[in-house]
Amino acid sequence: MNNGNKHLHPLMLAGTGSDVGKSILATAFCRIFKQDGYHPAPFKAQNMALNSYATPEGLEIGRAQAVQAEAAGIDCHTDMNPVLLKPQSDHTSQLVLEGRPAGNYAASEYFRGERKKRLWPRVTAAYDRLAARYNPIVLEGAGSIAEINLRDNDFVNLPMARYANARVFLVADIDRGGVFASLYGTLMLLRPEERKLVRGLIVNKFRGDSGLFRPGVKMLEDLCKVPVIGVIPYMPDVYIEEEDSVSLQSKSLQAQGGKINIAVVLLRHISNFTDFGLLEHDPRVHLYYTNNVNELTKADIIILPGSKSTLSDLYELRRNGVAEAVVKAHRDRRATVLGICGGYQLMGQEVADPTHAEGDIERLPGLGLLPVSTTIGQEKTTRQVRFSLCAAHTAAPPSLMEGYEIHMGATEPAQGAPSSPLNRFDDGRTEGYYVNSRCMGTYIHGILDNPGFVDFLLAPWLEQKDHAPRLDYKAFKEEQYDKLAAHVRSCVDMPLIYQILTCND
Repeated sequence: MNNGNKHLHPLMLAGTGSDVGKSILATAFCRIFKQDGYHPAPFKAQNMALNSYATPEGLEIGRAQAVQAEAAGIDCHTDMNPVLLKPQSDHTSQLVLEGRPAGNYAASEYFRGERKKRLWPRVTAAYDRLAARYNPIVLEGAGSIAEINLRDNDFVNLPMARYANARVFLVADIDRGGVFASLYGTLMLLRPEERKLVRGLIVNKFRGDSGLFRPGVKMLEDLCKVPVIGVIPYMPDVYIEEEDSVSLQSKSLQAQGGKINIAVVLLRHISNFTDFGLLEHDPRVHLYYTNNVNELTKADIIILPGSKSTLSDLYELRRNGVAEAVVKAHRDRRATVLGICGGYQLMGQEVADPTHAEGDIERLPGLGLLPVSTTIGQEKTTRQVRFSLCAAHTAAPPSLMEGYEIHMGATEPAQGAPSSPLNRFDDGRTEGYYVNSRCMGTYIHGILDNPGFVDFLLAPWLEQKDHAPRLDYKAFKEEQYDKLAAHVRSCVDMPLIYQILTCND
């Protein structure tokens, strides 16, 4: 079916609150429209997240929009997420505007009235460029659309829907309870002209027999005067990369026997934890997230992940004993330690921040596992990369792999230390540091999405464990997008959705 020339109005997935499932539903609809012959693209005017991604142009956007673009079968672009806020502490965030850092702001400063006036033209221009190339645009709102105290400065939710002439579908999470109050209350808090933008309701994360909710559907429609276009059951068997680190708490499990145990250190400011998606599903591996000293000592491989605040996390690791536990596990049990981005910086001799780009801490000694030193700078490196392992580290012929860099700071061998890079880019430059097969660091996010590197990392442990064949992660992700689309398609009224998206009223 080819519907490429048939125009659909944009749709927006708005929420009664945060974490109701807007992002994953936007991903689902991107794949559904692609399957139905359209050429969709995602859009979120402003995103707040620690997980980000580098576009092919070497610019930075929220990871959720990169995932949605992948589901739509297109390259991601900053026009899909022109404003990104990356929290640096409980009170400050880095503003990334059209893919480039544009300063650090306290919440009280950022959310003042001038924000919308300054950013709105940039946001609408990004949307217009996107809408000229793709159809339909799948917009995602942020938080609740009924935060009336923030309404005058909002440009993510209904003001954006009004500008785009989008049909709004309001999503509620029934699993948290109060679904009638959240849907009806949200609508009643909207101004009359805003209420008219909402064309359908979605009840998400239903557990049990959804048929039992049929009377509830009629009650909602009678109350809200808006059709319920779907009741979507909870999706426990569909894996889509998540944006918020809250979900990691449920994955903080213990080491298990029979597999290679990989512990990801649960940093307070952990970022880009999507680096570990393949390992979570690799049948040879049991991966868990922890900052428990005892659980770290049981791991075969310890990974220090990315951090949005390296020095703050380094201070905390020294305070809570995790730094000592990692060093001890490597020294006494020969556990493998791999650092990625901020984790790579943590593994060195010292991390310095002379310009206070991250905060008040100017320098701290690192874990001392790698003979390198890092200086945090004001400039941010963002780029997609192709690379191979340096030939000295593996007997296999080098093969090109893919990843991306997003970091502030430069890491160099300490005085007197030999040069021993881990990777070589396709343009001949090198990066990272390799001590041996059980101690290494890299700036490359997504390095663990490459089966060749995963095999290299697991090699010292494979002979000691039972293991199954490795996972084809790209094929696995495509399968998950199709499973997600099939699940959502089966639970929503797609003919009604298409009717709403083609109606000009």
